[in-house]
Amino acid sequence: HPTRPVLYAVNELAQGEVSAWQVGPAGELTALGSRATGGAEPCHLAVLAGGSHLVAANYGGGSVAVLPLDSAGVPGERSDLVVHEGHGPDPQRQERAHAHMVSPDPAGGPLLAVDLGTDSVYRYDLDPATGRLTPRAPRVRTAAGAGPRHLARHPDGRRVHLVGELDATVTTYESTVDGSLRQLSRVDASGRSGHVQPSEVAVRPDGRFLYVANRGVGTVAVFDLRAERPELVGEVETGGEWPRHFALIGEHLYVADERAHMIRTFRVDASTGVPEPVGEPLSVPSPTCVLP
Repeated sequence: HPTRPVLYAVNELAQGEVSAWQVGPAGELTALGSRATGGAEPCHLAVLAGGSHLVAANYGGGSVAVLPLDSAGVPGERSDLVVHEGHGPDPQRQERAHAHMVSPDPAGGPLLAVDLGTDSVYRYDLDPATGRLTPRAPRVRTAAGAGPRHLARHPDGRRVHLVGELDATVTTYESTVDGSLRQLSRVDASGRSGHVQPSEVAVRPDGRFLYVANRGVGTVAVFDLRAERPELVGEVETGGEWPRHFALIGEHLYVADERAHMIRTFRVDASTGVPEPVGEPLSVPSPTCVLP
């Protein structure tokens, strides 16, 4: 939560839920309750900048849920559920809609919902009074079979970087005056050969470098964003094959490798942007998310 000591998590179940905990002074967690998301297998959530609502992406249900938050940050009953329709060319992974991420705009622009199954980024306006979503047409369509997973907003408020889980690419868009997205470039997410399946993506706070975790080859790729298109300037091995998520905190990068059961710490070079491993990995069973 942006102003309250409250932690939220999705419960990736057939009957999806989100749960909330109050974080105590020593980091202890006190359960505040759980609410249904209205769809199967929620995989991502986000809280609006003002803290009024929580939005969740139901991967199995192919839908986006909205839940109001009270003054203490406790979620209430769902106020809206928007179900995506369609499919992509991959019969195994894109047989139907699979919402994978929700990204509110810190500046108050449209909410972006990334859908792996329909090769789309949907745009919504959220009414703070009713907690309901209004779609902005048209939706942004990626390359067929890209399987968009996560995106990162650039600190300039203008650019958005989207990773394709299925085609191993990074596509950069520019936000237009009407809130639409115009494609600027599309590059490979990794310089390595073999199976590449991007997971997390983030921009350094100063806007100079983009980081992409690549499962399969087990790397974090570093792109310089000062050129006309993202330029690969480094790619480091994480010590495992399945870096599912990472967090940039100050000069350090913390990488969660789900299948290696560890969190690896890196120090990021301030000038080159390239991370170097520090110390020994921390053993953690199947980590899937790291939060600052």
